[in-house]
Amino acid sequence: MVTEEKLREFGQLICSVAAGKTMTRKESCEAYRQIILNEQPELQQGAFLVAHITRKPTTEELSGVWDALDQFDTEKFKADVKGDVCDIVGTGSDAMKTVNASSPAAIIASACGVPIAKKGAKKVTGVSGASEIFEILGVNLSSPMSKAKQSLEKYNICYMPGEAFLKSGWARLIQYMRFTSTFNIVGPLTMPCKNTRCMVIGAYAPQVCDQLVAILKEIGLRRAVAPYGMVNGIDSAMGIDEFSPCGPTRVVELKNNEIQTYTVQPEDFGIKTHETFDVASLNKAYDNATAIKRVLSGAYTTPLADLFCMNAAAVLYVSGTSTSYKDGMERAREALSSGKALMQLNHLVNQQA
Repeated sequence: MVTEEKLREFGQLICSVAAGKTMTRKESCEAYRQIILNEQPELQQGAFLVAHITRKPTTEELSGVWDALDQFDTEKFKADVKGDVCDIVGTGSDAMKTVNASSPAAIIASACGVPIAKKGAKKVTGVSGASEIFEILGVNLSSPMSKAKQSLEKYNICYMPGEAFLKSGWARLIQYMRFTSTFNIVGPLTMPCKNTRCMVIGAYAPQVCDQLVAILKEIGLRRAVAPYGMVNGIDSAMGIDEFSPCGPTRVVELKNNEIQTYTVQPEDFGIKTHETFDVASLNKAYDNATAIKRVLSGAYTTPLADLFCMNAAAVLYVSGTSTSYKDGMERAREALSSGKALMQLNHLVNQQA
């Protein structure tokens, strides 16, 4: 049971963070350790999470959050696969909601030969998170991590919901949280598959992309791209946490231990610019999952297909499988139109039943 001294100490930390005080990486790790291990009352945990995200966490603090998640909350496995494993995930909480892109992009990229260990979670602020999508498509979210390992080794793809690899803290919190916290930022950086060497990590704000890549550099990831997509004619603050077929995408890239920032357009992928309503999220998770299945099953020349293939192309690029986004786009289109992507989905569903 938490002592009065610990309660007061944590309460003082909440007040100081709310007042603008920054923490060291070690202090941040300790605070989040207490939250992850449920050592503080839920009232104190919620107050701290809101105070921290509202004050805007520093990169050093986010590194401490990652340390806490990695050390105290993440179950890991090492897979017997050839080549570097890649992950594609978004933070969520973006202003412009699209049909889920990273989930079908993961399937398409794996059909191109890239080993994909995709993780995800249930919805926080949107209609559907990756977990709702994969569950509706037939993946058993309750299957053990050993099944994910087998699926990755056999078919080059697996899906790991947060509940499967997060042992205590975040999995408990996300059952009830309906607000953005540092876990939305850092949670997607967790690496339950030890083979993960590259990542596509979309974020809900440009500065978050910068922080995510800075953290990934700090922890030694080989390559990463962090997109923040925008829509032509709409305030750039209203963006999406993925590559956009509706306007420019700001990209932060980590390569050779160096970070660079640039902008890409739909034309760089060899496609025309689409209207936002063509890729907008539908009203229900079932409808979004159905739209994804429709693309995988034959709707290969639609705006949604372009959205999915753009983000799959980013995986091919960051993994070194393709030399450019345009080359990756062409490969992704071929995997989609040949039926290989749909086959990958079927393998995933059958293996993680």
